[in-house]
Amino acid sequence: MSAAPIGKEAIRTEEDRLADAVRQVSAVRGRGRRRSVTVAAALLVALVAVFGVSLSFGDMVMPIGKVVATLLGGGDGGSQFVVLELRLPRALLAILVGTAFGLSGGVFQTVLRNPLASPDLIGISAGASAVAVTAALLFQVSGLALSASALAGAIAAGAAIYLLAWRQGVAGQRLVLVGIGVGMGLSSVVWYVMARSDVTDAQEAFRWLAGSLNGRSWGQFWPMLGALALLVPLTALAAHALRPLQLGDDAAAGLGTKVETGRLALLGCATALAGVATAAAGPVGFVAFVAAPIARRLVPGRGAALPQAALTGALLVLVADFAAQHLLPSVQLPVGVVTSIIGAPYLLLLLARANRVGSGG
Repeated sequence: MSAAPIGKEAIRTEEDRLADAVRQVSAVRGRGRRRSVTVAAALLVALVAVFGVSLSFGDMVMPIGKVVATLLGGGDGGSQFVVLELRLPRALLAILVGTAFGLSGGVFQTVLRNPLASPDLIGISAGASAVAVTAALLFQVSGLALSASALAGAIAAGAAIYLLAWRQGVAGQRLVLVGIGVGMGLSSVVWYVMARSDVTDAQEAFRWLAGSLNGRSWGQFWPMLGALALLVPLTALAAHALRPLQLGDDAAAGLGTKVETGRLALLGCATALAGVATAAAGPVGFVAFVAAPIARRLVPGRGAALPQAALTGALLVLVADFAAQHLLPSVQLPVGVVTSIIGAPYLLLLLARANRVGSGG
């Protein structure tokens, strides 16, 4: 007679446990989403603050109120020239370049599941550099044609690396190793072309290879903006396959994901992002390499954290360019010099940690 009530009680208890588990999972996801939004908002606020400082500070220091008035159409001719023609396009271009590199690095590292998989380490930037330097020094190409050649070089290098790494699919470690080898070969092409060129031309090419925003204007900003207006939505669309791919190829295929199609789409978008950024500012080193790890540490458990990686990259390039302009009096350094000061120690730390893990330490 008592079996039925006991059975109902057991069912009710199990339902309560399931409800508690669902509530706990929902609470954890909610906290993760709130932290993700908070971090993105904080990065955006920091970006706006540094942007304002970069427009205010320089040889001609202006109060932020005067800068805002100039942006809104006021101010005298001198302030309009300084803010609207010299500082504004450079600062905006720094944001776009950092966004592209940060997003590209986040996609590469997540898809290939390797912290070394960034475009400046696996040969993508080297491909852009090799074609651009060859076009500039041997064929006197300049302007938008030079930017187009850099983009074409990045895409060609990415395609070659993917095909060379293909063995019934693409494994992350194999692609990274192939990319490093291809990058070294392309770098030798760059230095060979520079060695055969006029000294003055080679010096100009070297400044570009360091990654520089010096002298950039609206002519570089608008093509970059148009490219990102196309590539960012395409990357967001392709990123729907990112979460299944993080589980591994077999698990992703079991979930119905077209593994190679999704991977190829993501890598294609990431390669194009790195290519357009390199075309606009040169191969600014280590931005793609460090932006995504910083973003993932800020929002742990949120996977690739691509929006945060893009904002981190934008903030990093903007801060680095401001430092490059004002770190030394009367000298404007290439922004890539500053980002390398940040990124090179991180690379050495990463390699040291990998070495300790490999030796059982």
